[in-house]
Amino acid sequence: MSDDTGVTSETSEGPTARLRIRVVFDGGFMMGPGKADLLELIRDTGSISAAGRRMGMSYKRAWTLVETMNAGFSAPVVESTRGGARGGGARLTETGATALGHYRALEAACGAAAAPDLAGLSGLLADIPGEK
Repeated sequence: MSDDTGVTSETSEGPTARLRIRVVFDGGFMMGPGKADLLELIRDTGSISAAGRRMGMSYKRAWTLVETMNAGFSAPVVESTRGGARGGGARLTETGATALGHYRALEAACGAAAAPDLAGLSGLLADIPGEK
């Protein structure tokens, strides 16, 4: 998930900083760390509900995010099958895997480019958060 993408910065003096990237497209569609994490967990678990549970969200919220992504991209990013006797499940489509790969690459590139400034900002923080 996003914490494992190299988008964090740690200074020898103290706190870490985390860069969270949200891409806002014309028309208002957004792709950010939550949707990327959801796609990753759907890929890993084969289930929208299991992915949502791991993220602490309801199935309805997870399904709504999937529907938003499926509508926002030129092709669906997740395909699902209903449960029942054969069982159900979900999987990333080729478009979904490609979108996730591009988003994670963007996170890594931004994190690498921002590392010196994140370290600089972290170095300016108070020693005890909330106190000066």
